[in-house]
Amino acid sequence: MAANIKERWRNGEVTLGAWLMVPSPLSAEIISRSGFDWVLVDMQHGCMDYETAVDMIRAIDLSGAVPMVRVPWNEPGIIGRMLDAGAMAIVAPMIDSAEDARRLVQACRYPPAGRRSLGPVRVGARDGMGYVATANERVCVIPMIETAAALEAVEEIAAVEGVDALFVGPFDLSLALGLPPGDNDGKPPFDAAIGRVNAAARAGGIATAVLSTQALAPLRASQGFRMISVITDSQALAMAAAQGLAAARAEIERSTASA
Repeated sequence: MAANIKERWRNGEVTLGAWLMVPSPLSAEIISRSGFDWVLVDMQHGCMDYETAVDMIRAIDLSGAVPMVRVPWNEPGIIGRMLDAGAMAIVAPMIDSAEDARRLVQACRYPPAGRRSLGPVRVGARDGMGYVATANERVCVIPMIETAAALEAVEEIAAVEGVDALFVGPFDLSLALGLPPGDNDGKPPFDAAIGRVNAAARAGGIATAVLSTQALAPLRASQGFRMISVITDSQALAMAAAQGLAAARAEIERSTASA
């Protein structure tokens, strides 16, 4: 049975993860076996379809990392399917209000806490029918804070019963703040937004999460984030390819020059 990452957040632990954009169970397995605490399949901006995403979750399960999914939208159908496939956390984009967050919680929880339909075919094969009795406690519900409306309502969103963490999307949030997309640390509107999200989460007794990088992870941890992504599979592949090619060319040039 997959680990309960919420317990680690409650204990103040920082959990590091990887973000999957490439539609490949093999690359999902390779990334997951690197030792990440959690690995997320991105069905919003990633290139995978549903069947591929299911196989990617199965590959993540092999490593012991917690499988997570960012769904394309706050819609109960796809949320239920990804939970039945074995996702232990749902990250939902474009949450603008406490009511949006309540709908997200409803889609992720079995009655009486929510309206999730019972049919854990794949996750039942993994965890057995004991999954149903513990799913409401173990599945993480994570709304994204990435719009001006969400930032304005962040305290109310953090207070919604059943929300387990707030996820900062720095690119869309920066656009909403009138900044260029990306990490805009040092710019007052961005710094204030990061501080406000973390303060709202602390007040609500929940965690914060963020899409980040290896270089920024220490800063994000110091700011209070407990779920931090450090790499995407597409970035890792591109960097490794560029570094390998550059090293080979440099060595060939040195060898040619000395010949």
